[in-house]
Amino acid sequence: MEAARKLPESIRVLIADDHRLFAQALEAILTTDDRIEIAGHARDGREAVELARSLQPHVILMDIAMPIMDGLQATKQILKQWPSASILMLTGSNSKSDVDRAREAGAAGYVTKERIAAELIDAILEIATR
Repeated sequence: MEAARKLPESIRVLIADDHRLFAQALEAILTTDDRIEIAGHARDGREAVELARSLQPHVILMDIAMPIMDGLQATKQILKQWPSASILMLTGSNSKSDVDRAREAGAAGYVTKERIAAELIDAILEIATR
């Protein structure tokens, strides 16, 4: 049996969401856990790709619907350049088609915005150890 991968000293997280107040709420949730460090914020998909390249976070929280480049396109570009990136898709929708599109883009996980408070930290810890 393969041993579980050890968590890094702190898990660096990039938040990619175009809604400033929601991004601030995500940060407030994440800062309650000492194992998580906010690496940066992206306001659109293109900025998420640029920051993923320069900051190399352990986990990227990616909103599906963003301006300039949506989260699905950004996820594909990030994974093309950095195949080991761990991307957790965030969306207000829980439709099967959105879940399928997130998986097809290469997202490691998926959390609906209505379940963020209950599931976000566990989801980050889970994909950070894959």
